[in-house]
Amino acid sequence: MKRLAQALLAGAMALTAAACSADEPTSTGGAPPSPPPSGSIDVPALTETAVRPLAGTDAAPFDRARRLQAPPGWTVTVWARVPGARLLAWTEDQRLLVSRPKFGDVVELSAGPVDAPPAASTLVSGLNQPHGLALTGDTLLVAESDQVDAFTYVAGKVSGRRVVIDGLPDAKSPELGGQYAHALKSVAVGPDDALYVSVGSTGNISAEDRDATPERATILRAPAGGGQPTVFARGVRNGTGLAVDPDGAVWTAVNNRDNIGYPHDGDDRGEVRQAYVNDHPLEPLARLRPGRDLGWPYCNPDPDLRPGTKDSPLSYTARPFVRDIQTNPDGAELDCAKLPPVEQGMGAHSAPLGLSFAVRPGLPGAYGPGALVGVHGSWNRKPPRPPEVSFFAWRGGTLGPQQTLLTGFQGEDGSRWGRPVMAAQGPDGALYISDDLAGAVYRVIAP
Repeated sequence: MKRLAQALLAGAMALTAAACSADEPTSTGGAPPSPPPSGSIDVPALTETAVRPLAGTDAAPFDRARRLQAPPGWTVTVWARVPGARLLAWTEDQRLLVSRPKFGDVVELSAGPVDAPPAASTLVSGLNQPHGLALTGDTLLVAESDQVDAFTYVAGKVSGRRVVIDGLPDAKSPELGGQYAHALKSVAVGPDDALYVSVGSTGNISAEDRDATPERATILRAPAGGGQPTVFARGVRNGTGLAVDPDGAVWTAVNNRDNIGYPHDGDDRGEVRQAYVNDHPLEPLARLRPGRDLGWPYCNPDPDLRPGTKDSPLSYTARPFVRDIQTNPDGAELDCAKLPPVEQGMGAHSAPLGLSFAVRPGLPGAYGPGALVGVHGSWNRKPPRPPEVSFFAWRGGTLGPQQTLLTGFQGEDGSRWGRPVMAAQGPDGALYISDDLAGAVYRVIAP
């Protein structure tokens, strides 16, 4: 532990803290939205930096020079190689846990000397697509595709596995016949120790999910210690990003629907137009309250600030919902105008995955406290939306608009050598970022 503390302290000393459519929208219902607040922070433009593999981490794709765009002076190292790395969680004894659904296990990384890769070991194995991780006291929660487990965690060891939420739907659920598009679950612990679990939709526009038992395309809430969950928020197509903000509110970053129909008047009304699909609908970053509905698959958060304007990050602040022309053309399924606007968002098909809050003291310089989102990048956008790590400044109890923190994983031809999944600030102030395509965990520090 002494060597670990020295290594983390050394890191801490290096880092003081870590074409929109020109047509009218279908309907927003009521008065047009007022201009969004600026909310953005003044940070310097990103600059190119080399990705430096540590000893023993230089296998493909790091067998050749890789470069990313990061804040000026920030450095990026390949800290560990973890094939299939997904979500992250820090333990109180300063070990980084990494879930690996593909391998059915959770890997534990323990820091060694500065500029040396961490020691890696399997913390727990034999699980069913483990994804979400959360720690509270000496309890480690792991979200499998069909249940949430609790383990007693002490000094790098787990024991006493028990199921705290069971019966979650996945591809093995008899009524689904092996079909489940978003089986991976995430888990978070609220300030009252209640458990929150994301349950994705079975398909792109599978409206029957809203009437299933248990409901799919939801965020479920279970009492402290586990038990029968209830629906906390619905209409959440795939809320893989799940985290609790400094004030105790639950947020989700959502993979929204694909191949949306063109909603405006004309011969191609209702058709899937690539030019429209490219930027619609936005990917929500939403603060949840009991009973909140994020509209899927009947209502879509509209990224268009007003007809004829070009999309910008600011247009993703407080965006209203509009009717989905394919599933809710006349509004009979759900009154979209009654849904509260989405607090923040990202461009269509960003594919946000991991969500975390860096708040004590937050990132260095002008960044400060804020939310970190791993943007995995699109599959059905042309050109593909690039993977990145996004930052949303936390000011006055709310989040500002999206700002790119780290990018460069995608070439001009759309090819990718990396896809970030989650970013989390470590106890040393550095950022640790999982990448399931490169099979890596990066360590990012500021000057």
